[in-house]
Amino acid sequence: MEKEKQWPTKIFALGGLGEVGKNMYCLEHQNEIIIIDAGIMFPQGELLGIDYVIPDFSYLKKNAEKIKALFITHGHEDHIGGIPFLLQSINIPVIYAPTQAINLIRNKIKERKIAFKNIHAYDNKSQFKFQHFTVDFFTTTHSTPDSHGMAIKTKNGRVVITGDFKFDFTPIGPMADLYKMAKIGQEGVTLLLSDSTNALNPGFSSSESKVDIALNEIFKQHNGRIIVATFASNIHRLKHIIDTCRKNNRKVAIFGRSMENNIENAIENKYINNKDIFISANDANRFPDEKICLLCTGSQGEPLAALSRIANGSHRQIELKEDDAVIFSSSAIPGNALSISKTINKLYLKNVKVFTNTILDDIHTSGHGKQEELKLMLRLFQPKYFAPVHGEYRMLKAHVDLAIECDIPKENAFLLKNGDVLSMKDGRIKQNEVVEAGEVYIDGNQIGNITNSIMKERKIMASDGVVIISAIINDKQKKLLANPHITTRGFVLVNYNAELLAELEKKTENIIQQNLDKINKLSSVIIAELSNHIFKTTGRKPIIFPLITNKNS
Repeated sequence: MEKEKQWPTKIFALGGLGEVGKNMYCLEHQNEIIIIDAGIMFPQGELLGIDYVIPDFSYLKKNAEKIKALFITHGHEDHIGGIPFLLQSINIPVIYAPTQAINLIRNKIKERKIAFKNIHAYDNKSQFKFQHFTVDFFTTTHSTPDSHGMAIKTKNGRVVITGDFKFDFTPIGPMADLYKMAKIGQEGVTLLLSDSTNALNPGFSSSESKVDIALNEIFKQHNGRIIVATFASNIHRLKHIIDTCRKNNRKVAIFGRSMENNIENAIENKYINNKDIFISANDANRFPDEKICLLCTGSQGEPLAALSRIANGSHRQIELKEDDAVIFSSSAIPGNALSISKTINKLYLKNVKVFTNTILDDIHTSGHGKQEELKLMLRLFQPKYFAPVHGEYRMLKAHVDLAIECDIPKENAFLLKNGDVLSMKDGRIKQNEVVEAGEVYIDGNQIGNITNSIMKERKIMASDGVVIISAIINDKQKKLLANPHITTRGFVLVNYNAELLAELEKKTENIIQQNLDKINKLSSVIIAELSNHIFKTTGRKPIIFPLITNKNS
């Protein structure tokens, strides 16, 4: 026993620090690792052609024999979206998740044709014991049902990770388990890892019940069709949109695959009971306008989502009418404000009434606690040490400042990056190690093969275009058989730059004539010399592809 106490407990993140997304947190003690969450992050504009970003699992691959379990806090994409990719990379013995999340996880691994069956449900009364870890759970309030935080006992102290949370004293779903949180705090918490998404926003977040009242007012006052765009994963919101439709005698038509999947999941788990209220998308145009509500994806301005296609006039089934009302019951995810604004402007051009979340129209509230709620969480758990998680660095720093206000000593509050390791030993924590952490790009079926050089080339092609050079030579005769021909894409408009292209073709001809004795290096010489000339002439650096055909007959 004395020897065992010499081993430190290591706590680190492989995702979720310095970013909103791809949450993945790990605890390691001697021969055991438990993982908490395995999320994805949706790419920002500079990641051209990338579908998802996931954590780098390299450290877990090297220590795969230590992994005992994956625990899931709740069923949002930034916490479960990476599971299929994790299962394809590593043998995970078992997944423990809330009931709501389990159905979503099963759908994901089924889509990827992964045969993994060992998934088990937990609730706030569950407890799982390993050699070095004992895991307990407490209920939190969030924008999806079945959200939990975790308290993990180790030989060196207790670690609490909140998961995503807010404090709502009149919630649509269950109340947060305040008593259990306070009890854990009284027993002693060595380290608190807490959600930082709204750490920059003062005050308390609005209650979901206020959103319910605001939506009901709009439904009462509007006699035309109502189109509601919200997060498909916000089951509580979907529930009271559907309840509001029932009160106002409106049928609901669903648009968007993720919305359909989440509604089916909510019905299966009995969060939504009004099955008869739903009609098919094809029947949506057969009902009077005052009797219909269209529930759709696209609240973030995603170009292929249902609302964007409706706003563009390209939706196969729905065409906007002037007496339509469109409700954005959501807030902008960082990086999406421009896309949302474009969609809203297109809606205004169609003369429809648009409701967004304002002081006057309280039609959305975040599922993440604001500053006063973060302070309440700190006071409930009274941790000795603190590390903020789940947020950009400005959010993490603001959360550290709040912790210091709540009497956490400055030297006990850690501002970490993915891969930074906290070592906990005999109730004391220090930061003295780093593990491999980074990000992996998912492009269609390609996982991790998209290198930085490929991304750099994509950015260059997007900004400066492509120049393709075709030339035919005779290697044996050291002769150029035909004048080079240049084709461009995204570089210049051919009709307005004939003189420039002719100059480039002549320049290419001279380069080839001067280097016919260096056939093996001809392409690289063309790229180097032509790149310099193009940059001096135009200030641009397109990707150059020489296509040299060698005809010796």
